[in-house]
Amino acid sequence: MVSRVIPVDLFDLVIFGGTGDLAQRKILPALFRRFCGGQMPNGARIIAAARADLSQAAYKAMISKAIHTYGGNFANDSVALDAFLDCLTYSRVDATGDIGWPELTTLMEQGQGARVTIFYFSVGPNLFGPLAERLHKHGLAQESSRIVVEKPFGRDLESARALNATLATHFCEGQIYRIDHYLGKETVQNLMAIRFGNMLFEPLWNSQYVDHIQITVAETVGIAGREAYYDRSGAMRDMMQNHLMQLLCLIAMEPPAKFDPDAVRDEKLKVIRALDTVEPHHIVRGQYQAQQGADDRHDAYRETVGNLRSTTESYIALRAHISNWRWAGTPFYLRTGKKLVARSSVINVFFKDAPHSIFGEDAGRHANLLSIRLQPNEGITLKVTIKEPGPGGMRLMDVPLDMTFSEALGAAGGNPPDAYERLIMDVIRGNQTLFMRGDEVEAAWAWTDPIIAGWQSRGDVPKPYDSGSTGPDDADLLMRRDLREWQGINP
Repeated sequence: MVSRVIPVDLFDLVIFGGTGDLAQRKILPALFRRFCGGQMPNGARIIAAARADLSQAAYKAMISKAIHTYGGNFANDSVALDAFLDCLTYSRVDATGDIGWPELTTLMEQGQGARVTIFYFSVGPNLFGPLAERLHKHGLAQESSRIVVEKPFGRDLESARALNATLATHFCEGQIYRIDHYLGKETVQNLMAIRFGNMLFEPLWNSQYVDHIQITVAETVGIAGREAYYDRSGAMRDMMQNHLMQLLCLIAMEPPAKFDPDAVRDEKLKVIRALDTVEPHHIVRGQYQAQQGADDRHDAYRETVGNLRSTTESYIALRAHISNWRWAGTPFYLRTGKKLVARSSVINVFFKDAPHSIFGEDAGRHANLLSIRLQPNEGITLKVTIKEPGPGGMRLMDVPLDMTFSEALGAAGGNPPDAYERLIMDVIRGNQTLFMRGDEVEAAWAWTDPIIAGWQSRGDVPKPYDSGSTGPDDADLLMRRDLREWQGINP
């Protein structure tokens, strides 16, 4: 199976923070892969802007090295890489001052023909306002321009509102693309296809048939390199408020009237607004420590951040409820953490037992489980109950119907586009379906803020857990109180 390549319109893409880690690891390698895939039109320009005083040759050498490291299967194609670097220009620009803006303006005016103009804010949120202001001041913020902003989009409701207001001063909502790379993953989009493209599932997608849903985003890495940011944020702000919230919305939302950006985002917003307040006994916070008996104590959270009294969580698990007609009474269990036993992002939908078993007690209890794996080994597994082979009577067992993309879809499934590849192409097309709207961001913070304020007022301290484990024991107790258990964290 070969995936279709749909060319995009001619564009100019300006990347502010063009020397930064995100630009080198994700944005430019993603553009290079789309270039190799034949999706970038001739004449498209990529302009990297940053404060560093670099020559064109020095910057292109930096990006060449980054692409060799992160560019994937095409990285060794020297001809393609040279052609891609020809599309790339470096411009020295100070986001908070006047250095480089006249030169950038002149450079933008040199673009020939009608083209889409995109400004990618690959910088900290504190620079969103100054950049938007200077784009407007120098006449670069046109009605047809688009801006891309990275998370974190605020650290609470108040700051998110302030950021939205700042951007709205210079750009309308239809020009702002708030990027969450989880929404660009192939399996996340397949989640919508599974639900709304198959009669098999949608009639069962409600509290009458679903027992509960688990959403897990587990990481093996710690916080090295992000110490200052992470210790001010924690797992709740860094992951739960955005990535897991978006997955929850997609799994729980009502069918939109059509596959249209605002129709989809309207339904996601309804889910967030229907979320109940989470009770304190339905929240577990954890903080990783070095493994018992380990010689290196620096593998502990507090030693890493250099604060032996830090109460920032590197793990959080909670039980959420959605008060609407479809999901009343169905619990959603969400968990995410650093330094866990395996890297795994998965949504598990547990269906209820059959109302009556005709096979007797010896057959055991069996229920269907739909697992949607986001990473690694993207794919979907449906566990069904069959008769165990053999002459020993009617004994039942569970077996998976497995659609691992690399196996089911051949080369197209084994090498799905990186999330940034898809999302950047969607920005160029002007498709906002996979991007968060301003009111959606604010609604997520309105739900998150009271949870954080609650544990701060109580003086809660995260529970310790060993690096390489599945998290704190209290997270297992959270499930056992409901006579349930977490699905294992598997690579």
